[in-house]
Amino acid sequence: MSAADNKRTLIVGLFVFIGLIILIAGILILGGLQKKFTKSLTVTTEFEDVKGLKVGNNVWFSGVKVGIVKDISFESIKFVKVVMSIEAKSSEFIRKDAVAKLGSDGLIGNSIITLVGGSQATASIQDGDVLTSAKGADMEAMMATLAVNSDNLVEITKNFAVLSKNLVDGKGMVGAMLTDSTMVVSLSRSLDQLNKLMSNANLASANLATVTNKLNSNHGLIHDLSTDTAVFASLRESAAQLQGVTQTANALMSNLNATSARLNDKNNVVGALTNDPEGAAEIKQILRNLNVSTAKLDQNMEALQHNFLLRGFFKKQKKDQEKALADSLKASGANVD
Repeated sequence: MSAADNKRTLIVGLFVFIGLIILIAGILILGGLQKKFTKSLTVTTEFEDVKGLKVGNNVWFSGVKVGIVKDISFESIKFVKVVMSIEAKSSEFIRKDAVAKLGSDGLIGNSIITLVGGSQATASIQDGDVLTSAKGADMEAMMATLAVNSDNLVEITKNFAVLSKNLVDGKGMVGAMLTDSTMVVSLSRSLDQLNKLMSNANLASANLATVTNKLNSNHGLIHDLSTDTAVFASLRESAAQLQGVTQTANALMSNLNATSARLNDKNNVVGALTNDPEGAAEIKQILRNLNVSTAKLDQNMEALQHNFLLRGFFKKQKKDQEKALADSLKASGANVD
C-alpha cells in the first residue's frame, strides 16, 4: 500500500471517528434533554382539551423543569390522558394534591404542563399516581379578551373624540368655561366669595376657640357659676326672690284690673261719676244747690246778727270767744316764761 493510500485511509478514519464522537454527543445531549438517562417516575393526569400539547413538551414545577410529556392518548370521548415522566430527585417536592395546568412557553411558545399547589402535610408523589387537572391560561380566551378590550378602547377613543369636540364647540359647562370669558369671570368671583366665606368661617372658629378657652379658664362669671356652689346658691336665692316679686306684681295687677273693672261699672258712685254723664250732671247740680244754700245761709246768719232780738246773744257769744282767746294767750305766755 502506497503512502497516498495510507494517508487517505487515515483521513477517512479520522472523519469516521469525528462523526462517531458527534453522534455520541448528540445522543447524550438529546438523552439529557429528554431525561433518558436520569431516574424518573411516571404520573398521569387528564384534560378535556390539551391545546396542542405534544410528546416531549416540558413539565414545570415552581418555575423549574422537572420532567417531560411521555405519552398522550384518549382516555374517553371527553378526556385525554397525559403521561408525564418526572425526575425522581424532584418528585419529593411535588405533593399528591398538586394540580396540573396547561400553559405555554412564552406568549406564543410550545404548550407545557405546569404543576402548582400542594400542601406540606400531604405525601410526595409516587410512581403511577394520578394528579388532578385544571384549566390553565387559554390562549384563545386571552385573545378573545384582548379583542374585547380592543373594542372597548376604540369606543373610549370615539367618546373622547366626541367629548373633545364638544369642549372645542363650547358645549357643556367645561366647554363654556373654555370659550366664554364671562363665565370664567363669574366663576372666579364665586371662588373669591367662597374664599371669603371660608375665611369668615375660620375666623368664627378661632373666636369660638377663644371663647371656649375663656370658659375653660379659672376666671369669669360662667366659671364661677359652674364651679362655685356659693355663687350658684346666691343666684338661685335671687331668682326665688325675683319670682316672689313677680308673683306680687301679678297680684297687684290683678287688683288693679279688678279696680279698673269696678270703675267701669255704673253700679257704684265712682263708676257712675266716670261713666254715667246724667249722674255726673245731677251731682254737679246738687253741688251748685249746696253752694247757693250756703251763701243764703250766710246771709241769713248775718241778718240774724243785726236783729235786735238776737243782737245781745251774738254780742255775749263774741265776748266769750274773745275772753277764751285771751285766756289761751295768757296760758301760752306763762308756759313760755
